[in-house]
Amino acid sequence: MAEQMATIYVMGKAYEVPSDLTIMKAMEYAGYRFLRGCGCRGAFCGACGTVYRTQDDYRLKVGLACQEMVQDDMYLSEIPFFPGNKANYDVEDLKPKAEAVLAHYPEVYRCLACNTCTKACPQDIEVMEYIQAALRGDIAKAADLSFDCLMCGLCAARCPAEIVQYNVALLCRRLYSRHIAPEAKHLEARVKEVRDGKFDKEIASLKAMDQREIAKLYDARDIEPGD
Repeated sequence: MAEQMATIYVMGKAYEVPSDLTIMKAMEYAGYRFLRGCGCRGAFCGACGTVYRTQDDYRLKVGLACQEMVQDDMYLSEIPFFPGNKANYDVEDLKPKAEAVLAHYPEVYRCLACNTCTKACPQDIEVMEYIQAALRGDIAKAADLSFDCLMCGLCAARCPAEIVQYNVALLCRRLYSRHIAPEAKHLEARVKEVRDGKFDKEIASLKAMDQREIAKLYDARDIEPGD
């Protein structure tokens, strides 16, 4: 059977591409070479944020090029870096309260609770919910809800209140890890073992291996089963 093709427009130029490709693979099929805006290719790094429209639809849509499939008559443009404002602070000097968030990101006050940020998130994160949690001072909840954030910036790109949600989330996670989360005693124990030289021989052995031996050892490692 003949391969199904779709017409996409990249920066206004039309290309015929197979319809079963992601935006990223379709752009490469069309001849684009990614030197930036392309990282993990598995929706983990957030480097391939894309804005697009489809024919006869007024809505501006967003997605990650590595996971969003092409559509016929898709007009698209990549935004590999979103220029969001980022506050400077020393997390040691802050307390895990709403005041710390609002002092550095006062635009959170402007949140309209419109849920546009959540709709834009390619990871299905409850973005509006963690912003509201931060506004209430529930730093632990904000940190938990935003844990899977890729920092792609697509939420901020669509926010009518001009909040940089992902940087607010980063502050909340830092506040949580520094001031709320219990200390990891098992990690302290392992660090002490490293400093005491428990693994020196094993590390020396690894350093003496060539690349093929290391690759073979890596492939044979124990891997936890997926969910």
